[in-house]
Amino acid sequence: MALRRVARRPGVECRAPTASPRTYPCRVSEQTKGAGDLLVRIGAITFVVGAVATIVTVIPFLLGTTRLPTPAYFVSMLMGLGMLLALVGLLRAALAQRQSSS
Repeated sequence: MALRRVARRPGVECRAPTASPRTYPCRVSEQTKGAGDLLVRIGAITFVVGAVATIVTVIPFLLGTTRLPTPAYFVSMLMGLGMLLALVGLLRAALAQRQSSS
């Protein structure tokens, strides 16, 4: 099977087999998801939801309108929970990497 050079982006060249059109033109990462990666992703999403809720709950104070109901303020507490989840995920990934290297 002959290889040909395929340029996807300027300055990046990949080698792709010409015989099979179903193969990827560039090298694909073989890294699997590590320990704690899911916690970091869930924590980041939770943090963003909490940050948006915090902004939404502060806007009525700045505009001088009526305040939002109490559950809106509880949703803004998700920002802290998301930070905690992401930090636990990072700690778990660091511990797994430390155990695998020793």
